[in-house]
Amino acid sequence: MNNTPSEDQWRKRIVSPEAVLERIEPGMSIFLGTGVAEPRTLVKHLTASEAPNLQDLELIQLVSLGDAVALQQQRSHKYRLKTFFSGWIASEAITSGRVDLIPCRFCRIPHLIASGWLAIDVAFVQVTPPNEAGYCSLGVAVDVAQQAMEQASLVVGEINPDIPVTLGDTFVPVTSFDLLVEATEPPIYFQRWAVDEVYDRIAANIASVIENGSCLAFSIGQIYDALARHLTGKRHLGIHSSFFTDALMDLVKSGAVTNRQKELFRGKSLVSYAFGTPELLAWLDRNPLVEFQSIEKVFDPLQIGRNPRFMTILPARRVDLWGRIALHFGKGNIAGPAEAINFANGADLSVGGRTIFALPSRNRSGSPNIRVTVADLPNQFGLSESVAMLVTEYGVAHLTGRTVRERAQALIDIAHPEDRAALVEQAKAAHILYPDQIFLAQNAHLYPSEIEATHTFKNGVQIRLRAIRPSDEEEMRRLFYRFSDKAVYYRYFTPLKTMPHAKMQTYVNVDYSDTLSIVGVAGESGEGRIIAEARFVRDLQGAKADVAFVVDEAYQGMGIATYLYRMLIRLARQRGIQGFHADVLSSNRNMLKVFEKGGLPVKASLEDGVYSLWMPFGRVAENDALNRP
Repeated sequence: MNNTPSEDQWRKRIVSPEAVLERIEPGMSIFLGTGVAEPRTLVKHLTASEAPNLQDLELIQLVSLGDAVALQQQRSHKYRLKTFFSGWIASEAITSGRVDLIPCRFCRIPHLIASGWLAIDVAFVQVTPPNEAGYCSLGVAVDVAQQAMEQASLVVGEINPDIPVTLGDTFVPVTSFDLLVEATEPPIYFQRWAVDEVYDRIAANIASVIENGSCLAFSIGQIYDALARHLTGKRHLGIHSSFFTDALMDLVKSGAVTNRQKELFRGKSLVSYAFGTPELLAWLDRNPLVEFQSIEKVFDPLQIGRNPRFMTILPARRVDLWGRIALHFGKGNIAGPAEAINFANGADLSVGGRTIFALPSRNRSGSPNIRVTVADLPNQFGLSESVAMLVTEYGVAHLTGRTVRERAQALIDIAHPEDRAALVEQAKAAHILYPDQIFLAQNAHLYPSEIEATHTFKNGVQIRLRAIRPSDEEEMRRLFYRFSDKAVYYRYFTPLKTMPHAKMQTYVNVDYSDTLSIVGVAGESGEGRIIAEARFVRDLQGAKADVAFVVDEAYQGMGIATYLYRMLIRLARQRGIQGFHADVLSSNRNMLKVFEKGGLPVKASLEDGVYSLWMPFGRVAENDALNRP
């Protein structure tokens, strides 16, 4: 027996918005579809009506991106909005007392509704026209709509033919609706974000720490639109995210997203909401690559943590030298504490997971975004211990496992160059840094980020190469203490036993012109350790430079020193140096071989067991092998 309602049958339930409003009684709680799925036709008629029964109504909407807040303010004596989300345009209304905020983790909202703790009398939900089987799709917002429909005594569906049929837990029988209304308003569309140069550099730095096979939580804004473009060269990325956007559509189309290494909904991008252009909504229509599920699944840290290498990427407003985060608020903000904490908890539970915060080094007015403290700012992220990395346009600060002093040094390294000197002095005054901490303010702009590279050596060992930073002090000390007495003597020509702060900080603070040091970092990003260092120091005449290397004994014999040597040749020539000089003990055969294989002619003289080597660049250094290490 076929119980599927015919089109004639369900069309009998279509009424005017005014007929729906006649069923509303004073004091009722009305659930409104969320965000892009806001039933705009019903909302506009509700807020514009002068009907006497529309008194003391409570509107409940998880995320308000559209008309509910904007129009509600004109009728505050008749309508009051409750929301779980403090961002976007709701922030100003909440601050002014016109809208009530319910602080709650998103993954717990379904229980509040299902248990009846959050009472719902009426549900206004945007849906697609019913299909031949009599089912409507919830379209671009699948959060708690079904729970709200189950609790409401009056369920109204606003049929909008312009929203896509999405797949997942999105289908509801048309018989679930007591009344139907035909939409006269289009869905809420959002254009792509314009990306400026600073945000593009931030995105490039984030992409540099995203490994193949990572699972990403995306959101909305400049950082994400730029990041998607920088991730197209990655492989087997996964998506487990609150929002699906145009940027994610592009990333999926590029082939970088396969979702094959996820544990939850393998092969599909998992989301609760879609947010974007008409092109995005058309692409999502019946698209099997995107799975829409309720926030109970998408925001649950335990579910998130099942995915290996889960990367939560969040925008920050300010950060302090302790690594504490102040989040954005106001229009355009889409990451409040409740949403951020769910995903950060999930990243903590994920094997290889990370929470990454990103922000420009300065705000639009030119004030520093990295401060000594953010204790006086609102909208605090309460899990600073979970922040693995902080990213600006000047680089990545790795915070996991670091002391407050080490965190401060790493954050100062990626602050705006003109703000670093003041931060060092403020940190000294706050007893965060050592009182004798060195800082070469004149060289803050000279850090050569362009020389950063990753190279695979023997046995598949990947080493990340970059210029040394002041915040490398502790790692360089640890490298020193891993050396044998013999290795120390080969490097320093003296049997050093200690490398205290006073000595090491002078070693890691270089000017990047007359002295240039390159470090090699092994291990996963954020947990790697320095295993090699090479440097040259220009002599007083400026034409020559002394060169020296050190490689962790566990990594010797892989060609790392030779690679670093050739890298130094290229960089020295760019700085007008004409050749290298080195003193090498005659017993140090490994180092002598490095210079022999480096591609330069070697002139040697031996005295008292020490070879004095001179390697002029000349024409030989024009060879491609030297210019491309």
